[in-house]
Amino acid sequence: MTVRVLVADDEPDAAALFQQQFRRETRQGLYTLEFALSGAAALSRLTHDANGKIALMIADISLPGMSGIELLTRARVARPDMPVIMVSAHDEPASVARALSLGASLFLGKPVDFPRLKQEIAAIVARDGGNE
Repeated sequence: MTVRVLVADDEPDAAALFQQQFRRETRQGLYTLEFALSGAAALSRLTHDANGKIALMIADISLPGMSGIELLTRARVARPDMPVIMVSAHDEPASVARALSLGASLFLGKPVDFPRLKQEIAAIVARDGGNE
């Protein structure tokens, strides 16, 4: 089973960094990574994902136009079953608490600890079965 992961991050190198860090897993067919440069673009992908193929979303808290918190709130309406991992370079306790109270599965600081992120994704997929 290939797990589709949507990454919402407006940093120019985020896509390349995630692709590099998940290179082995994508080659093995474990994950397919998709990218959105804004909260609106990520939400559009989710709402047009009629079959619910996107199994998990990783979203930065700081996104242009629509914040990551607003994206999380709207994603919960569109896909209440989908796990969301929030990331931020500014992991203030209030932001962490707000994201978790709104249904985020996990909050990670930046720079992202990719070995931990991979462990957390594997645990979520094992628990939720990739939402399939």
